[in-house]
Amino acid sequence: MIGEPRTYWEAIQARASATPDNPLTIEPDGTVMTFAGFRDAAERVAAGLAARGIAAETRVSWQFPNGRAALILSAALARLGAVQNPIIPIYREREVGFVVRQTGARLLVVPSAWKGFDYLSMAEKVVATTDNCDVLVCDGRLPEGDPAGLAPFEAPLDDEGRPPVRWAYYTSGTTADPKGAKHGDDSVIAAARHIWENLELRADDVWPLAFPFTHIGGIGLLLATLVCGARMLMVESFDPQAHTRFFREQGLTLAGSGTAFHIAFLSEQRKTPEAPIFPQMRAAIGGGAPKPAGLHRQVKSEMGGVGIISSYGLTECPIVTHCFLDDPDDKLATTEGRILDDTDYKVVDGELLLRGPTLCRGYLDQSLNEAAFDDEGFFFTGDLVEVDDEGFVTVVGRKKDVIIRKGENISAKEVEDVLFSHPKVGDVAVIGLSDAVAGERCCAVVAPKAGEVFGFGEMIGHCREAGLMNQKIPEQLEIVDELPRNPAGKVLKQQLREAYGG
Repeated sequence: MIGEPRTYWEAIQARASATPDNPLTIEPDGTVMTFAGFRDAAERVAAGLAARGIAAETRVSWQFPNGRAALILSAALARLGAVQNPIIPIYREREVGFVVRQTGARLLVVPSAWKGFDYLSMAEKVVATTDNCDVLVCDGRLPEGDPAGLAPFEAPLDDEGRPPVRWAYYTSGTTADPKGAKHGDDSVIAAARHIWENLELRADDVWPLAFPFTHIGGIGLLLATLVCGARMLMVESFDPQAHTRFFREQGLTLAGSGTAFHIAFLSEQRKTPEAPIFPQMRAAIGGGAPKPAGLHRQVKSEMGGVGIISSYGLTECPIVTHCFLDDPDDKLATTEGRILDDTDYKVVDGELLLRGPTLCRGYLDQSLNEAAFDDEGFFFTGDLVEVDDEGFVTVVGRKKDVIIRKGENISAKEVEDVLFSHPKVGDVAVIGLSDAVAGERCCAVVAPKAGEVFGFGEMIGHCREAGLMNQKIPEQLEIVDELPRNPAGKVLKQQLREAYGG
């Protein structure tokens, strides 16, 4: 442990000094980046960016898949004191243009192409309609210079004694524009501290960076890795079969990070039930979206370790609940952990409101703040929860994810949990679709387990056997190979509504 840093760059410096030759990242092709190598590369790139006019407070948007370039660029911008806006790779011209214009970015950094998409062409279209913004293309190499010419690193404080805003993270908009949350190094480090403390992270831990680093969870995992000296297995785009093998060969100890990955790992485990795919795994990391009922016990019984250690948070307020390794099994299975000691909360009409050290400093669009925060500074999460006497939180649904059928409120999460308990169901989402008679009808979208066939009659029978009232039993069943999810693991229900609402 290096102690809790004040800034991201200080964490990089301290870790590089403590264990310079230890691996920070290992990639499937065998490429290793050490902690000192990470620091040194970041300083060279910081010098290269400084030669292009990037300095403290300069706003830079960047959109990369996972890889060394993404980590190094984020560190170089931190060295310069720039305000960075990481953009998840699935964003396209409408969303990228919106966030670049709203942040006032002076530079947009992209690969020329990735997974068949022309990012350069998109970026050129964006900056053509944006004032004073340039494009920088990076296909593995970033501009470099001599770090000797860099000004000394400074960590200034704002008028309230906090580090200034250094990050702009956007929520994934579906029908509305994305919302940009403002964070300082203090809030992302506070979230990282919850990770390393509650997972009891050690220097000999090995865990994956398989979901997009540009998601706010990415910087949390990286900071926790820097503080504790663990190593990350970095993959550009997750392939369950190939990367499960890679993770096993590297001695993975913490599997993550979220429901979609746990389901994929279970599918691989079931191909070889006689031998664990991750013999050294001590826990699976949950977060990004509530886990289905029963998933924890499946992971624990079939893969080993203590099962799923869940946390809960949002882009605006990451990591505010967390399970502990020694929590009772029923709490691990059904909750997202306790409200953490440094976080204040209240529940108003079932909705969770939060205030704490990981909370953002509002939105870039200040007009959104009045509706997002109450008079005491608590943030409206939009999540409906139950909090028990010990502080364990169960997410029972989204405030906007209630299906109203003939005047009857139906919690989509409740129906999803019932359906997920069926032995043939691998993944499930329940959505409300417009209906001329009922107002809304309840539709289940199911991805069966490999080799299984799941029928409408089976669904009805299982719901009745589970005691679900008739009004809540889905009237429509759609079968898919997999559910569409965003990088945080949340199901993209608007896509499903558009696909099946006819």
